[in-house]
Amino acid sequence: MREIITKIREITGNIATLDATGVGLGELAVIESPGKKTLGQVIRISGGKVALQVFGGTKGLSTNDKVRFLGHPMQVKFGPSMLGRIFSGGGVPIDGGPEPVEEEIAIGGPSFNPANRIIPKHMIRTNIPMIDVFNSLVVSQKLPIFSIPGEPYNQLLARVGMQAEADIIILGGMGLKFDDFTFFRRTFEESGVMNRVIMFIHLASDPVVECLLVPDMALAVAERFAESGKRVLVLLTDMTNFADSLKEISISMEQIPSNRGYPGDLYSQLASRYEKAVDMEGLGDITILAVTTMPGDDVTHPVPDNTGYITEGQFYLHNGAIDPFGSLSRLKQNVVSKVTRKDHNDIMNTMIRLYSDCRESRNKIAMGFKLSKWDETLIAYGSDFEKELMDLNVNIPIEPALDLCWDILSRHFQPVQTGLKDHLIEEFWPKDKAMKKAA
Repeated sequence: MREIITKIREITGNIATLDATGVGLGELAVIESPGKKTLGQVIRISGGKVALQVFGGTKGLSTNDKVRFLGHPMQVKFGPSMLGRIFSGGGVPIDGGPEPVEEEIAIGGPSFNPANRIIPKHMIRTNIPMIDVFNSLVVSQKLPIFSIPGEPYNQLLARVGMQAEADIIILGGMGLKFDDFTFFRRTFEESGVMNRVIMFIHLASDPVVECLLVPDMALAVAERFAESGKRVLVLLTDMTNFADSLKEISISMEQIPSNRGYPGDLYSQLASRYEKAVDMEGLGDITILAVTTMPGDDVTHPVPDNTGYITEGQFYLHNGAIDPFGSLSRLKQNVVSKVTRKDHNDIMNTMIRLYSDCRESRNKIAMGFKLSKWDETLIAYGSDFEKELMDLNVNIPIEPALDLCWDILSRHFQPVQTGLKDHLIEEFWPKDKAMKKAA
């Protein structure tokens, strides 16, 4: 035991303010009220005043309750027995299983030393053409999925978790609806990957303060597994709910608000989580894929705006598909045509260039212009591109996806019309199509 405080000065929302000395920022405390004990965490120290963020809410607490400080920050269990398990935002098992018996590790620590990181150069295959072919996901990358409510971003996240090349998948759910939680659980169980999945789930009905713990617990566990040589994929949804929880707590603490009421340190709060993505030399790695919903589809909203400065690109989920023009993977040049097939870079650029021309031809229809034969060819090509590559239901490895790109091109264009290099056309252009064209 560290210290017993006999009086809480004030309770505001989920924040309890009291007098205390000799405690540290982030330290845990137990609030002892009649019939129950409640955990809290020090989130502000000002002189002799300490603000506690109370897990589970302050309902039922009074200013006469005693507070005992534990002398250590928030911790989470770590060990192999966590695989296949589901935990709450407070780290408590919610799947009916026993409490893990392994060691406890602190959460929210510093990021891995940048001097010991290695340049990302390995691709993570997902069997989703719009990712593998056009915006390759790279080991240790941190990428958000920009979307709006109603888009199938959780379905995309679950599919990446099922199919990605990773030893361990850690899902951090923040403000999830119960239906979304059961969807993730059912999907992972039915696909047979649950034995390598760990889930930390904060439901929309849970105390808001627990939402802030989810990414820290998920990433702390991920770091330990990565240090043991595992390839870890961390899936987070939804970081906007995380930011809204930060805003709610900061308002309760009467902090001066910044843009749209969010705390002034929003960038640092997001960066401290995203920067956990790392490829450790001689050890394992952590890759982060995180959903960021954009209120009103506004990319200038503080959460996506700050996120864009931290991460290495984004997947833009629009109208049920990954938009090739709004999406970007800044690290794909480390793997495209280096660890993938030599035609990858050229076919990727050609497909997107022609699809862009297709968009322009469609605009001509909207503006009432007469279409040329070339416009009609581009529009037919664009329809096949959307149906056979952009559709999120398409599930093929990257090599067949590259072959499909060549096949789609050969249906609509002569080789010379594509602008592709002659030696690539000779090697990859479908031979039966080449003979038909020649005839």
